[in-house]
Amino acid sequence: MQRRCAAEKATVHTKWDTTTGILSGDVMLIYAYHSLTQTNNTAALPALIRTFNRVATGVCEGQQMDIDFEKRSDVSIPEYIHMIELKTAVLLGGALEMGALCAGATQADASKLYEFGRLAGIAFQIQDDLLDSYGDPEKFGKQVGGDILQNKKTLLVLKTLAAASPNDQQALLHWMGKNDGDPDQKIAAVKAIFDRNNIPELMAQEKQAYKTEAFQNLDAIAVPDSRKAALRSVVEDLLERDV
Repeated sequence: MQRRCAAEKATVHTKWDTTTGILSGDVMLIYAYHSLTQTNNTAALPALIRTFNRVATGVCEGQQMDIDFEKRSDVSIPEYIHMIELKTAVLLGGALEMGALCAGATQADASKLYEFGRLAGIAFQIQDDLLDSYGDPEKFGKQVGGDILQNKKTLLVLKTLAAASPNDQQALLHWMGKNDGDPDQKIAAVKAIFDRNNIPELMAQEKQAYKTEAFQNLDAIAVPDSRKAALRSVVEDLLERDV
């Protein structure tokens, strides 16, 4: 999810054109491979490239799934979780795994760091979905309820369609198919459906389950806790943020 800030700048394809945006992305990918070759741990380079390729492929697949979901009415919760795993979580997990490989960690510990990042990334996206509908607009940095107005099939929507009464399911589908009228009314109506079905609480429980499993993987890494403290603190802040 993109955040807005005072220093926001136009994307490359907006400022120039689509072709320039694509070519810029190609060059950045080449620079990424160049950066990989600069590692001091040259013995780890093949594993680094394999991890990078796996993660990059996953991110592209996740983005395509997200695009495909816009045209589908039968998206399941497991499919959605898999999409955010590929689109967001594998990037965090892969970055941690690659750092471990560069540092000469064992494959077992590198894999645990990957799992820590992957699971934390899923929890992060669940928190992001929650903040989009329930965040403080003064802190959040973008319009609260933006996903609702775009009729996005977020986890809040999917959990409601799976657990709500038939009346609430129909009401939610009605609002998701309504693209005119007062946007504030639509946001309020959809959030009322979420609230009646305890969806924020269910989302918080889901996030906590992924967070707990993530930290179990971090705890299992065979280094002193003091060396894991900074990473633990950063991820705690990410998962409990309100912006």
